[in-house]
Amino acid sequence: MWINRKEIETLSDMVKGYISGEEADIRDNKEGAFSILKNDIYSLVELQKEQLEDTRRQRDILAEYMSDISHQLKTPITSMMMMADLLENADPEKQAEFIHNIKLMLGKMEWLVKNLLNMAKIDAGAIEFTKKKIKVSQLVSEVIPSVSILLDINGQKTSLLNDTEIECDRRWTVEALTNIIKNAIEHSPQGSEIVTDCGENAVYSWISVRDCGEGVNKETFAAMFRRFQYSTNESGFGIGMPLALSIMKGQGGDIDVDTPQSGKGTVFILKFFK
Repeated sequence: MWINRKEIETLSDMVKGYISGEEADIRDNKEGAFSILKNDIYSLVELQKEQLEDTRRQRDILAEYMSDISHQLKTPITSMMMMADLLENADPEKQAEFIHNIKLMLGKMEWLVKNLLNMAKIDAGAIEFTKKKIKVSQLVSEVIPSVSILLDINGQKTSLLNDTEIECDRRWTVEALTNIIKNAIEHSPQGSEIVTDCGENAVYSWISVRDCGEGVNKETFAAMFRRFQYSTNESGFGIGMPLALSIMKGQGGDIDVDTPQSGKGTVFILKFFK
């Protein structure tokens, strides 16, 4: 096949245009090696554009989360600076109190930064979830140590009605389930029971967590999954439930809510779509 000089010059100009950011379609849908080359160049350019757009999206997501981290850290940092200034001249008992409070704040700040960065990575698609089949009873057994103190303080207990295998990322699902169960504990009265159940249908496998609280309306439910808009206690940041949702979305799943027929409590349902 003969390729004339004009065709080569035209292709060269279009490639230069691509480099400059111009929009053009060099495909001609003809037969022959030269047309195949045009199509390959076009495909390469489109792939590069997608990668650049994905990079920009990840950058914007990370920038938003870094702004959130900066905003949320201002108050505890200011408090710690004030206590540090007072520490030297305080009596021993007060010094011990200041040091204890500073340690608590540092722990909360570490938790906040770690979880916000995890959310940023998940929302940017920078975390690869590894799905394997695992029993729900095993997932729950890994959650319990993280919430056992809360259960003891409130005189509460947990139960698992059924057991089945769920295909999911073990580590991240435990993280999401921990936040859901912790939320259920904090919304249930003293001496109550947090009931976990599981099963599957033709569309998805599921894990449910039922609390014994007063229930939630649609507005409250929506706020639960927006960062910093909902917290179960004064010292919370309101990111536990949003992190759980990010984890489920990252695995191609979702979180739904239901109200039992009795009208008491709320059921949170983690859905793992097949």
